[in-house]
Amino acid sequence: MSSKMPPAVQAHALQIAHHEMGHYVVARALGFATGGVTLTVTGDLRHQGGAAITLVRPISSIEAMKEHLQARMMVLLAGAMAQTLPSKPSAAKRVDKPKATAILKGEQGAERDYAKIRELQHLLRNIAYPDTDPASDERIAAQLKAMTDRLWGRTQEIIEDQAETIAELAVALVDGMALVEQWGRAADTYEVVYTGPMLERLRAVQVIPLLRVSADSGGDAVQHCK
Repeated sequence: MSSKMPPAVQAHALQIAHHEMGHYVVARALGFATGGVTLTVTGDLRHQGGAAITLVRPISSIEAMKEHLQARMMVLLAGAMAQTLPSKPSAAKRVDKPKATAILKGEQGAERDYAKIRELQHLLRNIAYPDTDPASDERIAAQLKAMTDRLWGRTQEIIEDQAETIAELAVALVDGMALVEQWGRAADTYEVVYTGPMLERLRAVQVIPLLRVSADSGGDAVQHCK
């Protein structure tokens, strides 16, 4: 990893790199077309990051729509989960659920992911349970929780299974960061852009397994594609 970055900046950059690569790896595993990944971190630990994911997919049935919504929610959940993976190579690669939940609900800028998840979970519930009385607040809340819990569990399985890949890609992203000095930018801004083709050439990307989400309303299984 770059020795030119202050340790605090480097540590923060690595954490956010895990977040973006979590989105990226789960998106690829679930069949989304992916583009580049970017990361910017300043000396005072402000950051911007992004993983380009193409949402254009053929949806020719309600079942395909349900599967797409589940997969998209999983991609959105993946960033916060991956961000909590320990950076030390010797540590067990486990998601810290309370920390991931806190990140999603407003810490470190992931609240946009959470807002999208809430919109999509209501849409998925509306499709899965079209005859629900809108006044049945407790039933609706239980249905939403059951859906989200199942998708959380499946996403966590993928994140932990692919933790080494996510970590390898996160380190590669931070290794590529360079100091940016130009008009309108702080002198202590570090930035990297990994394009889609650059990532496609990496062995770690090439071996990401292709998975699928079952098309039932609850997302009861994630299976390797045959």
